Amino acid sequence: MPTDPDLVSSIQVWGRELGFSHIGVAGVDLSSAEPGLQAWLAQGFHGEMGYMASHGLRRARPAELVPGTVSVITARMDYLPRGTSEGWSGHELARLSRPEEAIVSVYARGRDYHKVLRARLQKLADRIAEQVGPLGHRAFTDSAPVLEAELAQRSGQGWRGKHTLVLNREGGSMFFLGEIYVDLALPNSEPVSDHCGACTACIDVCPTQAILGPRRLDARRCISYLTIEHPGAIPQELRPLIGNRIYGCDDCQLVCPWNKFAVRSALPDFDPREGLTGATLIELFAWSEEVFLRRTEGSPIRRIGHERWLRNIAVAMGNALRVADESTAAPLRSALGARAEHPAELVREHVAWAIANNPKPS
Repeated sequence: MPTDPDLVSSIQVWGRELGFSHIGVAGVDLSSAEPGLQAWLAQGFHGEMGYMASHGLRRARPAELVPGTVSVITARMDYLPRGTSEGWSGHELARLSRPEEAIVSVYARGRDYHKVLRARLQKLADRIAEQVGPLGHRAFTDSAPVLEAELAQRSGQGWRGKHTLVLNREGGSMFFLGEIYVDLALPNSEPVSDHCGACTACIDVCPTQAILGPRRLDARRCISYLTIEHPGAIPQELRPLIGNRIYGCDDCQLVCPWNKFAVRSALPDFDPREGLTGATLIELFAWSEEVFLRRTEGSPIRRIGHERWLRNIAVAMGNALRVADESTAAPLRSALGARAEHPAELVREHVAWAIANNPKPS
């Protein structure tokens, strides 16, 4: 059996072969992160993500979540689509000024990353087991009570940016994270230092001012939370701030100077699906539930369901109406009116808001 450092080097090679950009190792003592987690939960910043609180401090205690765990292998996978052009962040920011265009967060335009990463993490675990023998393990990717950013930071994947996302000098923040909890003792990777400096671009650009300060996020105001995690009515005072974002929000990443180093994925999985880039709000609002389920099969978008999809687009259409001239406003009102008697109260209420806040000129 190779020595531990040699084994880690081998795991990193195998990881690259599977499409991961970097592999690191963290220990299981995350006790120093517990006070921050408790304070964040106590302030209610997790909103209606009850699972964040229900697991308590198990999130910071890997050996309690998966008994026998002594090391955590962390993995990073870039997700910018293969065809991403130079100046991509500027192009994405420009799309926000086209109010009738529907904006889906870059990460969600392709295949569901949960499926992609989990399958490849399992292959990596199988490869390790071939080398060392029976291996107690469990793979995660944004799917369990795991302090992903904390583990990533401790294992050299990057540092925690002021927007709370992990940043890397060679890869920006446009990547997914995954972990394999193992019962195998491995040497920890060296963490990297913080390189945000005095920059506050992410804090300044947040449309809803959800980033209260460096590494302090109120998820209840975050557009990603509101359009994906939040199950009910979107607070009325926040609706105008959502603009034309219908699933997620990339603003804090688009303005981050480190994302000029963001890396294109080598995998076709994250290439955008037809209809999720450049589509109009009216086009997507017309999707029936059957069409929605078919077009989002294997996509992370499917998890919000058709009703929330319509809720989000109704808000964006209301925002588009506010700045539309009459020639473009008429089809928006017509599309909204077609959903005014939708069976779901959630949809009806947001459609009514969109229309009432933008009455037709007399």
